Amino acid sequence: MDVLRYRGRIVTDTDVAFIQRLIAAHPGATRRTLSHRLCEAWNWVQPNGVLRDMVCRGLLLALHRAGHIELPPARKSNPLGPRHRKPSRTLLCWSPLERQLGDILPLDIAQVRRSGEEAMFDSLVETHHYLGYTRPVGEHLKYMVYAQGRPIACFAWSSAPRHIGCRDRFIGWSPQTRRKNIGFVAYNLRFLILPGVSVPHLASNLLGRMARRLSDDWTRIYGHPVYYLETFVNPQRFRGTCYRAANWICLGRTTGRGKDDLAHRPNRPIKEVWGYPLGRDFRERLCEME
Repeated sequence: MDVLRYRGRIVTDTDVAFIQRLIAAHPGATRRTLSHRLCEAWNWVQPNGVLRDMVCRGLLLALHRAGHIELPPARKSNPLGPRHRKPSRTLLCWSPLERQLGDILPLDIAQVRRSGEEAMFDSLVETHHYLGYTRPVGEHLKYMVYAQGRPIACFAWSSAPRHIGCRDRFIGWSPQTRRKNIGFVAYNLRFLILPGVSVPHLASNLLGRMARRLSDDWTRIYGHPVYYLETFVNPQRFRGTCYRAANWICLGRTTGRGKDDLAHRPNRPIKEVWGYPLGRDFRERLCEME
């Protein structure tokens, strides 16, 4: 019997019994250690071979909260280590940058995840983005954009949401194909033009630059490309002008229920869904089942 569906994985009574035996066999293990052992037992890895530790820990916690398993007590200190704590807030100290786009070229776009600049990225997003900083789950990349020796923008890209009705209809894939190929879709989790930067057409220009390089970076770091980009836009705050100018497509709106909805009623803001295919054959690639 199915007990839980979590991020595309169906957990059965047999799986729960296995996890219970795993916990009993390692009475002194931490939640992190149990997650690693479960990933190894299930061969639950990302395309680049790295264990899906954070997703597995979320699954274990969901089973624990539902009463199916009993996890060891969580450590009082942050078990994920200092690099996953809430980033500090950084106030900008640069003078305003009000120029035409041609006056600030060339732009330098640097992938900063797992680099010395990642802490600054996290801090700038936490301080200046209206949603703050949220640590991405699964595959993700972070970019800082520099002009004239100073940062002017930040991008965060992550694994895509599992199910978005209008997106899935636009692609035309079946639920089975979606579960297999969702990793070929990248989600624009954060896009921030830093305060004081006023450059006409900068946002749409940066979206175009990201679309041209993101798949290559994803392949280099995760071992597979991406064929489609997407994001959410809150219509109560924004009109999606820069996405439209960069030839993104508005596909419709979310239901406002989120992935953990149990009541089938909106519990969060309804947002517009925007998408950008990376090539004319994106549907064929996303619908492949081999």
